[in-house]
Amino acid sequence: MDASSLIIQPSASEPIYRQIVGQLIRMIASGQLVPGEVLPSVREIAGHHAINPMTVSRAYSLLEGEGQLERLRGKGMAVAAMHRRAQPEDRRLKLLEPHLQEIARQARELELTPEPILRRLGELMEE
Repeated sequence: MDASSLIIQPSASEPIYRQIVGQLIRMIASGQLVPGEVLPSVREIAGHHAINPMTVSRAYSLLEGEGQLERLRGKGMAVAAMHRRAQPEDRRLKLLEPHLQEIARQARELELTPEPILRRLGELMEE
């Protein structure tokens, strides 16, 4: 993984540190990040995305506190060894549940049916 693997949206309503946390959790859950894999340094991510290093540090600290990441002396942060393999599909799907509920709520407010939403989601996932 390198700093460009993260997608940061400064104008999004979700705080940047939460964006980082969410993306890393999903990458770990899917097996894209494997146990022991060293993550980019705080400075690398902050510099690449032009964000405050404390924001990245906060995200890393939260993930370390949750046992997702571990600090390796002299190497930085790495995916915790407890993550042996990708989580089952149902556990990965649970990570999307809050977002899906929000999309469903907004779709009802817009009086949209599931078909165009699912079609567009499929298109976005293929990009």
